[in-house]
Amino acid sequence: MNELRAAQTIVGEAVQQDREVIGQPILSVIIPAMNEERTIAAVVREAARICRDAEVLVIVNGSSDGTASEAERAGARVLQYSEALGHDGGRRVGAAAAQGQILLFTDADIPIPAEHLAPYVQAVLNGVDIALNDYNGPVTRIPVHPVVEAKHMLNSLLSRSDLGGASMTAIPHALSRKALEIIGISSLEIPPLAHAKAVLGGLRVQAVHHVPVGKWNAVRIKKRSGADPLSQVVLQDHLEAIRWIIDTQGPRGGYTDLERVRSLAQ
Repeated sequence: MNELRAAQTIVGEAVQQDREVIGQPILSVIIPAMNEERTIAAVVREAARICRDAEVLVIVNGSSDGTASEAERAGARVLQYSEALGHDGGRRVGAAAAQGQILLFTDADIPIPAEHLAPYVQAVLNGVDIALNDYNGPVTRIPVHPVVEAKHMLNSLLSRSDLGGASMTAIPHALSRKALEIIGISSLEIPPLAHAKAVLGGLRVQAVHHVPVGKWNAVRIKKRSGADPLSQVVLQDHLEAIRWIIDTQGPRGGYTDLERVRSLAQ
């Protein structure tokens, strides 16, 4: 609670100064949602607790239930689309509509307490450009899930092994308006690509607070045959990030070839 009160004080002061200068909110909380009428109101209420003047945006897409009405009743500004925007498409749409100088992203199915959201906002106010969830995933599970491996691998490739499995793929995370301009709004639809652009763009990227989203997220049992389609999307997103790194940094991703003289190889 003390952490939240401290963050609210800092955010509140920044909000007052920011409104006096440009008349815009300091914080926009962006929440993509599809058929989440049971949890969305609680998610919105916790987001609104971060600071008094927070702008809460819910991007309702492809829903067939009462998600939009529940979000509106809870006080959110709702952007509604009849068709699904695709995985992470809601982040891009929400960022384009957001007015805040800090953008905080979370999901509609996990009501994360404001005490665990405020540290990301406070980190950006203190100079961090991308504030990540300090969450490594279940690395002790055997075998390690391919998505967890991909997150660690990408950070290693970016020479940021210190980040472990922290990633813009996971929520919650926050970014500054400066970061958004550097990585580009369209990149948010491919979080590992946005992550790579942030690191190689010289932005200050830090894992700032641990939220155990793997434990807090309700387990949804589905009968599937074959690979998990969501995991396949996330893995493909990581391949897109690696392709961009190679295109911009060279075939070795910016690493040297040391003392090898490949022209002498037979």
